[in-house]
Amino acid sequence: MRAFGMSRQAGLALVAATVIATAAAAQDGGSPLTLMAGAWNGNGTITLSDGNRERIRCRSNYQPDASGATMRLSLSCASDSYKFDLLGNVQYSGGQISGDWNEASRNAAGRITGTARGGQIDARVEGQTFAAFISISTRSNQQNVSIRAPGSTMQEVAISMSRR
Repeated sequence: MRAFGMSRQAGLALVAATVIATAAAAQDGGSPLTLMAGAWNGNGTITLSDGNRERIRCRSNYQPDASGATMRLSLSCASDSYKFDLLGNVQYSGGQISGDWNEASRNAAGRITGTARGGQIDARVEGQTFAAFISISTRSNQQNVSIRAPGSTMQEVAISMSRR
């Protein structure tokens, strides 16, 4: 009996170690873009250049390809006095992201550059009339998005979203 109990415990430990190692390898070796796949929604706050803070509601959709090398994204947010609709295409390679974005209501467009590792993406978006720092942290079905745009009407946005 005792030998069977030890063997069973060792087997369970081996299975648990394999599951943990597989999950860690998928997170470390796979593309961070695949962790974001799907539709998300949530809310947060926006701070405007005049100092006013308002509640903001957002929804996003991330569509990575099967390998996680490229992704189409959309982020739409609205408060009582401010709205934006961001569309973009991102490429991932070796911990780096790059791509392009546009925001139709302000006729703005530009480039995205940054880093991606695990569930964390830190990027800079730049265009002719706008620049911002974006940080996206994804853990399971929760995502936090932070946008800082010094010098623009939209100074800062902090959003917490859940996967739908």
